[in-house]
Amino acid sequence: MSEFLKVTRNGQILEIILDRPKANAIDGPLSRAMGELFSEFRDDPDLRVAILTGAGERFFSAGWDLNGAAGDEDYLDDYGVGGFGGFPQLPGLLKPVICAVNGLAIGGGLEMLLRADFIIAAEHAEFLLPEVRVGMAPDVATFMLPKILPRQKAFELLMTGRRQSAQAMADLGIVNEVAPATELMDRARALAQDLLKAAPLSLAAIKEAVELTEKMTLDECFDSLQTRSWPAFMKMLASSDAKEGAKAFLEKREPDWKGG
Repeated sequence: MSEFLKVTRNGQILEIILDRPKANAIDGPLSRAMGELFSEFRDDPDLRVAILTGAGERFFSAGWDLNGAAGDEDYLDDYGVGGFGGFPQLPGLLKPVICAVNGLAIGGGLEMLLRADFIIAAEHAEFLLPEVRVGMAPDVATFMLPKILPRQKAFELLMTGRRQSAQAMADLGIVNEVAPATELMDRARALAQDLLKAAPLSLAAIKEAVELTEKMTLDECFDSLQTRSWPAFMKMLASSDAKEGAKAFLEKREPDWKGG
């Protein structure tokens, strides 16, 4: 575990604080440690939701540590099993990850958010991709943003280096909710509690289906479903939780999810 990661287990919720002064920048060793931490979260049956935030109120993350850039780290270096930030490329991560953005999300600090499942941002938070102004180009954002935004809005973020407010990012559909800074973690925890009300296998089935069908046509999606090509979805259908959900509904009580 890295000294720059503060971890708290809050029941079935794992809370992670990125605390690396001065700007919560991430280098190779820290990213690899984050990958190990998110792997533990993925594999722990007692944990169901993760919340990632930054320490303080100024920076969520300034992205790639420029000290590493000036040293022997390569721009396309090995950032660990989960990619830069620990979770964006982690295989088999079928549990929700909430990012609570407490300040500036710069460069890689913004790019990792594009693979979060939910984003809650403080009102004062800002987002920017400054790479073009220092002779570089964003990497992950270059192929992610045009997939989730109109071409012109994607280019605005990619090519201008302008700061975007939390509300502007919410208007684009990237941020789920904007909250006062004093309420940021309370809102993230409230969302996590809502997710705990859902069957864990249902959430896993949804996340798996989204990932597996991302590049499919609509007809291919139907064919894939009919041929039972979604393992987590099939596990959900065969689970005792699927029966428990219907039973709890008929009995007008809260379901008791077993995750199996």
